[in-house]
Amino acid sequence: MSSDVFDLYSTYYDLLYRDKNYQAEAQFVRSLLDRYAPGATTVLELGCGTARHAIFLAEAGFSVRGIDQSAEMLAQARQHLARADRANVSLDRGDARTYRAARTFDAVISLFHVLSYQTSDEDLLAMLRTAATHLAPGGIFVCDFWFAPAVLGQQPSVRIKRMESDRFAVTRIADPSLDAAASICAVNYTIFVRDKESDRIEQVNETHRMRYFNLNELRMAAQAVGLRLLDSCEWLTGKAPSIETWGVCAIFGR
Repeated sequence: MSSDVFDLYSTYYDLLYRDKNYQAEAQFVRSLLDRYAPGATTVLELGCGTARHAIFLAEAGFSVRGIDQSAEMLAQARQHLARADRANVSLDRGDARTYRAARTFDAVISLFHVLSYQTSDEDLLAMLRTAATHLAPGGIFVCDFWFAPAVLGQQPSVRIKRMESDRFAVTRIADPSLDAAASICAVNYTIFVRDKESDRIEQVNETHRMRYFNLNELRMAAQAVGLRLLDSCEWLTGKAPSIETWGVCAIFGR
């Protein structure tokens, strides 16, 4: 996973995901923490992006350290933190595969499919090892990912998204291609950004390679680094994983 992709993407990231309900997602994560790690107060977030989840978790009373490898994402995250005035969120630049803090946490989380950006077995194991290394006794690792039965059952398709702010109008075309042998979906983004003040149009082209997983392969990968798959569910609904949704959440323990 290259940080260069996200350095470009970060310029329009919050606008493109303005309709994303970060508060509901943070509440869902909190419900999982309450269930599987009652009493947890400290959280490490791998791939925190612009810190929207971290801020809502902090408002719920958690102390959160967010890391991201994109300097541009972190710059926007710091702006959000300044506006939210949250002293119980700290940020650090780091790679989910290699980051090491000199402490452990009650929980490690990684949201918005960061796990699916680990397209090689080596990268997957490295990220899981980072989570395991930072878990205090009784701690859990919560992450979401693209669910293989749903991806293969529904098949990816071209999607267009349009969002506007007072300054910019953004159109994003997502054109995916599936490599079933490698369990990877390459999403080719073409993003058109119009500056309403100058009427200038900028085009950005990016490819995000996303790996999709079944539960058995995640279970075996977790065992290799000393983690156990405790449970899994559909993201946000809490229902059993099915072919109806690409987003599935896994809960791991030591």
